[in-house]
Amino acid sequence: MSVARLDPDRLVEQSAEIAGTDDFGDDAGWRDGLGRLCDGLTADARLNDLGVEIAVMDVVRALTNRLRIVSWRRQHPEIAASPVQRPLFIVGQPRTGTTILFDLLAQDRALRPPLTWEVDHPFPLPRPDTYDSDPRIAETQATIEASEQIVPGLLVHHPMGARVGQECVRITAGQFCSMIFSVQYRLPGYYRWLLHEADHAPAYRYHRMFLQHLQSGVPGPTEQPCQWLLKSPAHLWQLDTLAAEYPDAVIVQTHRDPLNVISSISALTHHLRRLASDESSITECATQSKEEIVVGLQRAMTLRDSGALAGNRFVDVQFAEFIRDPLAVVRALYTELGRELEPATEQRMRDFLLAHPGDHGGTRYRWADTGLDAVEMREQVRGYQQRYGVPDEQLR
Repeated sequence: MSVARLDPDRLVEQSAEIAGTDDFGDDAGWRDGLGRLCDGLTADARLNDLGVEIAVMDVVRALTNRLRIVSWRRQHPEIAASPVQRPLFIVGQPRTGTTILFDLLAQDRALRPPLTWEVDHPFPLPRPDTYDSDPRIAETQATIEASEQIVPGLLVHHPMGARVGQECVRITAGQFCSMIFSVQYRLPGYYRWLLHEADHAPAYRYHRMFLQHLQSGVPGPTEQPCQWLLKSPAHLWQLDTLAAEYPDAVIVQTHRDPLNVISSISALTHHLRRLASDESSITECATQSKEEIVVGLQRAMTLRDSGALAGNRFVDVQFAEFIRDPLAVVRALYTELGRELEPATEQRMRDFLLAHPGDHGGTRYRWADTGLDAVEMREQVRGYQQRYGVPDEQLR
């Protein structure tokens, strides 16, 4: 299958035809990201025939969703004035318990996570009366299960579901300034652009626009104005940009030994890339992860210690403590946030844990597979570990 299908102008034209509009909104920055992404997909990603199909689908979905959201917003300008108040963001290195913490907090009906099906298919607007029965739920679940058929074991590495919360990188994909692409595909130039050069402010503006769109259809789990529950490790790299867009955001940062983080995320990245390529390498994934982790931890630590984020509320969660007793950590978190953990909510959390016991990594990843020097890596992250009291873990 020809990579010529990944020509950006061709994809824009295809998406406009599907959406019935060519108005992508007032911010044109997405075009630069799209061009860089398509260049990388064509030259660097080593896509197989199925990979080209998946990449086209990913780009067209992001473009089409953007077009439809902009169109609906033009027709309903009041959406732009809808507040996004005190969003609760879970951030931290990948594989530090962000997902299970996110899933537990999502059991609180006072919080509103964006679900996978509505993030992938935000138009027509989700409606309260069909929120649990919308046919897009089954469509999204079928797509997820098809991925597991292509790469068996993928959902063990990274559980997914149509009716569970989705990460913010899936939203910012519509600005084409998102780590979702550089995890899913081999994109060395694109990931370095994201890490060192890209202006992420437009991506966070689009993020707000996306949330406003969803809440205009379903305000929250209890029909009251919602408090969004949001999650992505990618926010760790852009805490200042996040805070500029959401100055009242509450931020929960998870902490774990970065060496096992790199082992785990490298194995996951390798698995994800096998969906689209026959030439993925764990050591190459690990080299990318190492750079991202070192830069992200140092950047976040510097910002927090500088006082630049003083207007935002931060709560720190240790992975080791969370794995040992997740509900005790959740109770402490609620106390820190001044929230009441109602008995019914705690019971739903208990039920969720019983239904999703996990294996805390099992044998799915090994440090030896990364090809990295543990002594050198430990030296690069020692300052972070000392700053936040993060213990060394035994390397798997």
